[in-house]
Amino acid sequence: MTVKIAINGYGTIGKRIADAILKQDDMELVGVTKFTPDYTVMLATQKGIPVYTEESRVEDFKKKGYEIAGTLNELFENVDLVIDASPGKVGAKNKEIYEKYGLKAIFQGGEKEKVAEASFSSLCNYEDGLGKKYLRVVSCNTTALCRLLCTLRKNFAIGRVRATLVRRAADPREYKKGPINAILLKPVKLPSHHGPDVQSVIGKDLDIVTTAVVAPTTIMHTHILNIELKDQVSVDDIIDVLKKEPRIMLVNSEKHGIVSTSQVIELGRDLGRPRYDLYENIVWEDSISIVNGELWLTQAVHQEAIVVPENIDAVRAIMELERNPAKSIEKTNKSLGIMGGI
Repeated sequence: MTVKIAINGYGTIGKRIADAILKQDDMELVGVTKFTPDYTVMLATQKGIPVYTEESRVEDFKKKGYEIAGTLNELFENVDLVIDASPGKVGAKNKEIYEKYGLKAIFQGGEKEKVAEASFSSLCNYEDGLGKKYLRVVSCNTTALCRLLCTLRKNFAIGRVRATLVRRAADPREYKKGPINAILLKPVKLPSHHGPDVQSVIGKDLDIVTTAVVAPTTIMHTHILNIELKDQVSVDDIIDVLKKEPRIMLVNSEKHGIVSTSQVIELGRDLGRPRYDLYENIVWEDSISIVNGELWLTQAVHQEAIVVPENIDAVRAIMELERNPAKSIEKTNKSLGIMGGI
């Protein structure tokens, strides 16, 4: 079976998901939507990706010389599934459209939990997505936290989780956001929303509290985690487990000379990744330490790319193309070049 897919929104996340779908042999990208006529329309059509827009905007695109395949109605009438990659809170409004056409839909983490039947993270709850009509792939930060915590929980008994997130201020392409020269307390009243979002995937029994600030950088988020260990575990035990998970990449400040997120991004470039995309959690191996039964570590998160493999797995789950989580994850990893280590 090949599932026919539309991507509603061809921005930071949408264009990356589109490229990933083109690499899958069980998925067909029927088209993407654009609402502003710009160069990305030209790039999409050069890749053979049909671009659709609202009927009222077709002429705007044609006046600028951009090729439009048709209207939104024409697109949605010819697909099985929509991946909604529109800006946060817009997806919930779009849901009415998908209901009208009887379409299944995958939403992104910018939407509230209630938009879908389940919040999805491949390594944690793939089975929860099987056959659902609506799924929400959780946000970049939540995806990174879920991956790490579920990997640890499968191997060790863990208790309390405390995490401080240093969030990027904006994506590299954005120019209207900040802060420019400040550390922004967001939220001022703690904790942040990330803990409950992780619980929406893993379960309310997980004792997790998160805090967050926004820093004047555009390239990555950084997490500092403190995790209670209920068993006698060594640093080497933790490292061995993380090394075995391809969606977690260990770097070492001494061995690799990587001590900053800018160097992590340079690693993505040197690996030859398209758009320097890093789909993996980047964990500093030498940050991993155990103090009085508590695990400490630091990880970096490429917010533009990390949810892409989860969206591909979510397609296989929601459409029941593959019921075995390990097989879907392995197939996605192979197609995207997710390798784990360096």
